[in-house]
Amino acid sequence: MASSFKVIVAYFIIYYLVFMSRNYKFHNKSGVYSVSFATVYWLDIFTRQLYYNILVDSVNYCRKEKGMELFGYCFMPSHVHLIFRSCNEDSSGLLRDFKKYTSKRLVKAIEENPQESRKEWLLWMMERAGSKKNNVDKRQFWQHHNKPIELWSTHVIKQKLDYTHFNPVESGFVTNPEDWKYSSTRNVQDDHTVMKIDTIGFLS
Repeated sequence: MASSFKVIVAYFIIYYLVFMSRNYKFHNKSGVYSVSFATVYWLDIFTRQLYYNILVDSVNYCRKEKGMELFGYCFMPSHVHLIFRSCNEDSSGLLRDFKKYTSKRLVKAIEENPQESRKEWLLWMMERAGSKKNNVDKRQFWQHHNKPIELWSTHVIKQKLDYTHFNPVESGFVTNPEDWKYSSTRNVQDDHTVMKIDTIGFLS
């Protein structure tokens, strides 16, 4: 009976996260949110250290200068998962600025990278995506939607962290979550060499 109850509770939480996210908007200004956003056409951009470094540097800047509290993350080849809160109560603006800045830096890095064998194709795909949007000048790097979901309790945050950390495993890149370099799984194991995150007690 106890195991059945746990299954029911788990399904209820999954239902809430997927279907009851209030149209994926930042309603609670001080809330903790999980967001996921991908490159246009799900392009596997992040296959080089240079591009990952731009994401890491940008997150570090947001934590230091723009009031981001980062509780979990996973950088995948084509998309990003973040669990964060805005100390300035502007999660939407914080994420908007992060994506705008990283898109410019990443496009420039691709343009100037002599080792990028896919350069012409990647830039063409981004131009193609940008041509379909009135609010994009030339090239579009990120898809516009972010799928923000408020995480209202420590238990739900832990569940979302587990989901985030298992992304590389589900995608077949690694066998164990901690084997993926760009994931807060390593922070949970007290390895902060890639990027530091914030804690509020639920990672201990």
